Amino acid sequence: MPTHTASTHTARVLPLPRVALLPGDGIGHEVLAEGVRVLQLLAPDLELVSFDLGADRYLRDGTTLPDDVLEQLRTEFGAIFVGAFGDPRVPTSVHAKEILLGMRFRLDLYVNFRPIRLYHDRYGPLRGKGTEETNFVVFRENTEGMYTGIGGQFKRGTEDEIAIEQEVNTRKGVERILRAAFEWARANGKAKVCMSDKSNAMRHGHELWQRVFKLVAAEYPEIKASHLYVDVLAMRMVQAPESFEVVVTNNLFGDIITDLGAALAGGLGLAASANIHPGGVAMFEPVHGSAPDIAGQGIANPFAAILCTGMILDHLGRPALGRRVEDTIRRCLDQGQVTRELGGNLSTREAGDAVLNLLSH
Repeated sequence: MPTHTASTHTARVLPLPRVALLPGDGIGHEVLAEGVRVLQLLAPDLELVSFDLGADRYLRDGTTLPDDVLEQLRTEFGAIFVGAFGDPRVPTSVHAKEILLGMRFRLDLYVNFRPIRLYHDRYGPLRGKGTEETNFVVFRENTEGMYTGIGGQFKRGTEDEIAIEQEVNTRKGVERILRAAFEWARANGKAKVCMSDKSNAMRHGHELWQRVFKLVAAEYPEIKASHLYVDVLAMRMVQAPESFEVVVTNNLFGDIITDLGAALAGGLGLAASANIHPGGVAMFEPVHGSAPDIAGQGIANPFAAILCTGMILDHLGRPALGRRVEDTIRRCLDQGQVTRELGGNLSTREAGDAVLNLLSH
């Protein structure tokens, strides 16, 4: 049974064997460098192309994500490998929003795919819940919901100020993320899909999720379809993570519960993600952020970025190599070859060396 894949369907034309590199800001440069070394070792035929996008470029000339670069990414690359974005020199984070959200929205990367997998019992925070219990995936809708920026402020700065943020749910957007979750479950031999919303309080948009979920689920009779309100889901993830195989939810809730899931799986230093439009270019990023407080110190954990390389290789039609990456990270964790926040003493580079050494033997 496949356990490591970023694909959301089984029949596809393999993407171009070119990977765009966007190191970004802060520790993004450090962790991406270790991921690049893994790609170069396992797939030396891949063409890796770096792009100068991030805070340094924005502060230099105001560039965020030019149209011509976006079109290159869309048409000339099979995968985009991102380090991290965010820099205190840009307090509004405008460059990070325009680059990351720009790629998600403008490339229509509507699937945010997050594995929640504990690789060694010692790194799990839940008593009695180990690797067997903590192993599921989350499908987060990535282009709608609360993150569209629709809304506004009235009488700003006064005591009568009003701020409105609007959630967007379309039939097309809801149906395609639900279908992606069921298709992945079917392709990967999973028996359960749980949809999470807050339809008891947000009755208009989330009632749409309820109706469409029932329609889509009926097309997959072999898969048990269930529903939990998001607050109950969060509680159950802590109490009984073994209850879940595939979870699908909206943009905001997915953002929150996947960080909870990362904590269950050993921390953000082990959290990889894929942003996918099936059949097109996909973006892969560790989700720990740019961590400016530790940037340049050589102590960041590169394992999330390296796990992203496994997902990239799988996306590019090399699933055996993807599994090798995942197995190697598991061996490093088993041997205690880890960075400081996981109780080890390895630097970023040394952690990358440990992975490369195991992959080479």
